Amino acid sequence: MKKYLYTVLAISLSIGCQPEFNDPINEVGFYSSGSADFSNYVAVGNSLTAGYADNALYLEGQLNSFPSMLANKFSLAGGGDFNQPLVSDNLGGLLVNGQQIQGNRLVLEVTAGSQSPVPIEGTPTTDIANHLEGSFNNMGIPGAKSFHLTANTYGNIGNLPAANPYFIRIASSNQATVIGDAVAQDPTFFTLWIGNNDILSFATSGGVGEDQTGNLDPFTYGSSDITDPNVFANLYNEFLKALTANGAKGAVANIPDVTSIPYFTTVPYNAIPLDESTAAMLNQAYEPYNNGLQQAALLGVITDEEATARTINFKAGQNPVVLLDEDLTDLTFINQGLTNMRQATDKDLIPLPVSSVLGTLSDPENPNSVIGVSVPLNDSQLLTASEIELVVTAQRAYNTTIKTLADQYDIAFVDIQGLMNTLAQEGVSFDGGTITNTFGTGGAFSLDGVHPTQRGYAVVANTFIKAINSKYNADLPIVNPGNYPTIFVK
Repeated sequence: MKKYLYTVLAISLSIGCQPEFNDPINEVGFYSSGSADFSNYVAVGNSLTAGYADNALYLEGQLNSFPSMLANKFSLAGGGDFNQPLVSDNLGGLLVNGQQIQGNRLVLEVTAGSQSPVPIEGTPTTDIANHLEGSFNNMGIPGAKSFHLTANTYGNIGNLPAANPYFIRIASSNQATVIGDAVAQDPTFFTLWIGNNDILSFATSGGVGEDQTGNLDPFTYGSSDITDPNVFANLYNEFLKALTANGAKGAVANIPDVTSIPYFTTVPYNAIPLDESTAAMLNQAYEPYNNGLQQAALLGVITDEEATARTINFKAGQNPVVLLDEDLTDLTFINQGLTNMRQATDKDLIPLPVSSVLGTLSDPENPNSVIGVSVPLNDSQLLTASEIELVVTAQRAYNTTIKTLADQYDIAFVDIQGLMNTLAQEGVSFDGGTITNTFGTGGAFSLDGVHPTQRGYAVVANTFIKAINSKYNADLPIVNPGNYPTIFVK
């Protein structure tokens, strides 16, 4: 059977030679902060605030994080220094006492007939045991969920792996909290973008976690669980209360749709190409399963509709992958072969990493063990419609909270959800080009399919700037995305 591997199809030659454009006038005094005070800007958030990209936090990404871009523009209107907890290299990996605990960043490897993301080679030099002293304006902590910002064990190296390696590097003490260290800097202006990981970890795990709605104790959650919306709302209110206590102004951003990022939109549900003879052979192999479904329907164990939805049928051309769906009726008590199988529909999402195993053999010694065809994808390898609905329901609740509290605290609201939808639908144009959310070639997203490229972060920075200018009657110039790179080729 033809091996299926979904990879980047075409990479523009412009990747290796990025266009550069002139910035607008960068003269101090020409611009205005309006009613805001940018003299001490602190950014609070997760990996998106830190500048994480290509599945790692590396030096160039930090230097071109969206808060760094904002601070550069703030400096034209009274903004002060912006100190970031810079890593030691552009490899992106992390060590603890010399032992590597975080992989290197991804680059695109181009070989004959194939293009795929691979970790860059090299030994990283950022050791989290080497604590950084001082305070840091960029308090973006990769991996942080909302409730992690209040955890007083999150920066204690003795609590690994529960502690966060990125916060360990900069925590003011073993008992420090992220929000506490941010507020201790007495910011005059802040950005807060948090909550993505409260649903994203559930989504990227294929929905193997739990929806914790109704559970108000987040420290009993699993790593892939969805945070209760009331927990999120109470925490978010406490964050804003603390950040605005001294009269600081700020900007908060909402949470984008899972379905707008390449991690979930790149691999199509019908990713299996078959010729007519192979399709016929597979249909014959699945005939006992399909007949068993019809018998179960005749017995009234399942409805005719479920039997139809579960029937496996292949044809010449592109075919839906075969998967396991835990929401289907368990029929194994009738026959162990009647597992919860069906073929994917356009309502299902297949995560980007699954592209590397689709069409390969689960057992190298068995040519009939083709993943996604004769061996169904398991629960961790896809998001079903019901799992997507859990994510969407929580996201809507979080975004309602963010907008409501932005209005309550009279601070700027940044619609990142709208931005990501625009990137997905028509792209965002700038002086010199357009970027979209197409994986590999679109320019907006890095090779992990979740985090923006540096050019993508420039578009995020502009969305913040426009909201800040509007809310505080400020006059800040926007960033030119054309000055920043997209993906990197090995």
